[in-house]
Amino acid sequence: MTVKVSQYAGFCTGVRRAVEMALSAAQDGGNVFTLGELINNPPEVCRLASMGIKPVQCLDEISDGTVVIRSHGVSQDMLKACLDKKLRVVDCTCPYVARVHVMVREYSVEGKPVVLVGSKTHPEVLGTAGQCHGSVYIIKNNEDAQALPYLEEALLVAQTTFSPDEFWALKDTVTQKVKHLTVQNTLCAFVGKRLEEAAELAKQSDLMIVVGGKNSANTARLYDVCAGICTNTLWVESAAELPDRQSYTYPNRVGITAGGSTPDWSLKEVVALMDEMNMDNERVPSAEKDAKESFMADVEATLIKIRPGQTLLGKVVQITDDEVCVNIGYKSDGLIKKTDLSDGDIEIEDEIEVEVLKVNDGEGNVLLSQRNVVNKKVWAEIMEKFERNEYVEGVGKQAVKGGLVADVSGISCFIPASLLSQRFVDKISDFIGQTMQLKIIEADQQKKRIVASRKAVITEEAAKKKAEAWDKLHEGEIVQGIVRRLRDFGAFVDIGGVDGLIHVTDLSYGRIKHPSEVVSPDQVIEVKILSIDRERDRVQLGYKQLQPKPWDTIHEKYSEGDIVTGRVARIAAFGAFIELDRGLDGLVHISQCAPHRVMKVEDAVTVGSQVRVKILGIDTERKRISLSIREALEEEMPAGGEVLDANPLVYEEQADDIVKDVEPVSDEGVEDEPADTNKVLAEDEPVVEDSAVPITEDTEPAQHEAASEEPVVESHDPQEDEAAPDTSETVEL
Repeated sequence: MTVKVSQYAGFCTGVRRAVEMALSAAQDGGNVFTLGELINNPPEVCRLASMGIKPVQCLDEISDGTVVIRSHGVSQDMLKACLDKKLRVVDCTCPYVARVHVMVREYSVEGKPVVLVGSKTHPEVLGTAGQCHGSVYIIKNNEDAQALPYLEEALLVAQTTFSPDEFWALKDTVTQKVKHLTVQNTLCAFVGKRLEEAAELAKQSDLMIVVGGKNSANTARLYDVCAGICTNTLWVESAAELPDRQSYTYPNRVGITAGGSTPDWSLKEVVALMDEMNMDNERVPSAEKDAKESFMADVEATLIKIRPGQTLLGKVVQITDDEVCVNIGYKSDGLIKKTDLSDGDIEIEDEIEVEVLKVNDGEGNVLLSQRNVVNKKVWAEIMEKFERNEYVEGVGKQAVKGGLVADVSGISCFIPASLLSQRFVDKISDFIGQTMQLKIIEADQQKKRIVASRKAVITEEAAKKKAEAWDKLHEGEIVQGIVRRLRDFGAFVDIGGVDGLIHVTDLSYGRIKHPSEVVSPDQVIEVKILSIDRERDRVQLGYKQLQPKPWDTIHEKYSEGDIVTGRVARIAAFGAFIELDRGLDGLVHISQCAPHRVMKVEDAVTVGSQVRVKILGIDTERKRISLSIREALEEEMPAGGEVLDANPLVYEEQADDIVKDVEPVSDEGVEDEPADTNKVLAEDEPVVEDSAVPITEDTEPAQHEAASEEPVVESHDPQEDEAAPDTSETVEL
């Protein structure tokens, strides 16, 4: 009798992944539950339950612990309900199924309908339907497709384990019902290969054995395909269901396949039983049997004794697709499942350290684990770093409620969301796959769990860099920095890990309303360190100090007699201040504001307006500029023009209004106005054309200056008045 086993028989990738993740969650400790049976195989579900992984049908049955989402996936509402109950969620959704979930979510986000091919009661179909934002039509056969309403547009997807031939046949029917149909092939390629291979094996066999759960849809389809080709087809869940040789005659050619939810041990059990039936079971004579038993007893006396939890050194003697056989000096070799291996590159004759999990797994095998040995060593190293306050390296593994689970050398580590970054983290999933330095803040020796902080590492490293940056700063140095943020009072600049402030008065020699008039965020600039206060973590920077002073270059741009354009910066009772350039202000006396006499400066000019002025005088030592609007108009007036003057009698009658008392300005950086500006004209004094104040022999020199036709203005210099900006002007009349 020849026995052939299908290459694609047994666990598919998604189911195998789900079982491994569930077992890993159980090893972490605590209560572990699955929403529904993890896989459609009753014997495997019972085995998982014996290891602490309990299936539940309703979320209300879980109060705390870990909930495992099976490979079929769940709806968004169910996942949200798990998170609302603050359960730890291990999402084992098959990657193929998760891909379908993304498709239907993105397509239906605007309410577009989705046509889903599959069984209405299948958990995968229910989970996929729960991802849609709009209408969902579930069809399984041509009758369901014919019952669809006529739609303008729709997306067509299928249950991943659905029959390919049936799906494409239904696609033709759905096309007649939907004007604009988008078709996505969501069928699992592994399922198609398994069906094709099983069909080919059935053609070559006299007996086909299909191994799998009776509640598995893909196993049922596999049985239908095999039975349609080979009439002698058996469907069993385990080897115990196979008929014995006394009641059933096995043919010469036997083919064996298994559904995607059939565990490896169940398939091997069936294959092993068929191999035993194929062997010649001859009886050994009694004397020879006794001699062998005596010899084995002597050999067994020389063998080591083992116990669960013991660490041994063994030699690899055999490697299969699923297991590694190790000689540990015991009466039987030990088996290591691939999930319990930490080294994927082991070879035959390699010596490895293993831990005994079970002395007898019920079938006479010794179960071993290499991963446990490595994890113990890693845990010891992690604890040493914890005691020495050293960092560990972790990789983001899974986003969970309240934080991120990271892998630290094979040990699961929880990082609370509040300890992931110095700022609020909107998407924790962005850290999945990211390698990061972590500081352990809590360790549970019994449960082998650690809590770590990435934020603490960032904070400590930033403090270290900041201290190094402070040591490099010196007053008077010129450094390069980056403008980080602007405020009304100045600009903050990063100068290599330390933020310094450029006060608004140190940004420009002229008056500015906001720092954005001079610099902008992310701009690279050179600044001068004015002062350092480490106790208060403050650095005062200067920007204008590296720029040319307006008064140093004034003669390169302006000369006496020039007629230029300026902006009216501010108005006082005695005249208007004109901004010629940033940091350069000149004064137009009230008598020079217009070609005719004005009662108030506001009658001639307004703040913010552009005016043409003539430069009457520049005093660089006293930083004063005298300007005239009247003379600029006279010089630019066309030939033959005439400047009209106001009625002198009216001017005399209103002299008191023209020459009002000028209140002294601030003492800080600005001279008081001459007292003679308060003098009222006598009735018998002549009116002077160019001044509102008469000049007499007794007039003091300062009064003569005040009465001159060319008043001299002291321009505001922020460098000389850095302590506190002042809107007062210094005027000499």
